[in-house]
Amino acid sequence: MHKVELSYLLSPGRSADTLIRNPLMDMLHAVREHGSISAAARALDLSYRHVWGALKKWEQTLGRPLIVWDKGQRAQLTEFGEKLLWAERQAQARLAPQIEALRGDIERAFSTAFDDEAHVLTLYASHDAALSALREQTAARRLHLDIRFMGSVDAIAALNAGRCMMAGFHTLEQPGTQSVAAHTYRSLLKPGLHKLIGFADRQQGLMVARGNPLGIIGLRDLTRPGLRYVNRAEGTGTRVLLDELLAQAGLTPQDLNGYATQEPSHTAVAQVVASGGADAGLGIESAARDKGLDFVPLVRERYHLVCLKSALTDAPVQALLAELQSTNWQALLAGLPGYSGDGAQSGQVLSLRAELPWWNYRNTKPARV
Repeated sequence: MHKVELSYLLSPGRSADTLIRNPLMDMLHAVREHGSISAAARALDLSYRHVWGALKKWEQTLGRPLIVWDKGQRAQLTEFGEKLLWAERQAQARLAPQIEALRGDIERAFSTAFDDEAHVLTLYASHDAALSALREQTAARRLHLDIRFMGSVDAIAALNAGRCMMAGFHTLEQPGTQSVAAHTYRSLLKPGLHKLIGFADRQQGLMVARGNPLGIIGLRDLTRPGLRYVNRAEGTGTRVLLDELLAQAGLTPQDLNGYATQEPSHTAVAQVVASGGADAGLGIESAARDKGLDFVPLVRERYHLVCLKSALTDAPVQALLAELQSTNWQALLAGLPGYSGDGAQSGQVLSLRAELPWWNYRNTKPARV
């Protein structure tokens, strides 16, 4: 069975014809109406050679004859050609309402590109419920966030490679110079090149079954025999956080049964715990509440946004900063489980060295010869 591919054109205005146009069907219809290839070509404002060559090519592609090619005779469609036109008429008539709705949806989407007051900001970021809420709020104000959730390391790498305008990642407040976070992010972020933007404080903890039947209260409980843990993927900020907390507690990945079991998001981890596939997983409180789980808080952390210094004055970034500083956003953030904007300085451009003091440059003078 042959497959159908759809395409569209952008034009200043829309014609009265509401059909989806197809060059082959237009040619077949013109040949049947005008009785010759040359007359069909004139009707379509195309050359005879173009129409003849296109019909021959379509016959090879479809493996069926379309035209009765008898010299000196009026050009006629084969039975297969007639059936193609009939099938197309049936499909167009049956799907006319859906086609019109699809056309309208595409036009509305493209209207943003022609709206000088609208902005689109591409953001690669670690999975976060507050960012999803922000995307919904800013869309109403014609700031469209094109968010792609991925690990924090991949998000910052994408920013450095020019694939996005902004990245999102998270760390403990003031992580030490020898911390796991410092070793992970220090080589990716450069003072003077990047600008840090405050976004939110959020709580990370253990997502456990409703009622916490196993009485889990901390990381050391995860080392009990038979207790199953579900982890985030390597390169995610939550995986970095877990390794940080394990090191602080004097534990190793081998102490957790299920450390190698990976899920792509907080929601996916919560779903595994809710379905009984694991007993605990590290994640954000909102993901636990959405799945009806209990939540054991462990640490508060900062969720940061970062962009290149050169992009800070761009219109989409300025629009986002204004939105993050608005009272509407502060109220929405305060209403999300486990989130707070109090100490996050949301929408403020922050010092990379002050917030993440990982860079120590010694001002040594060259020795005199």
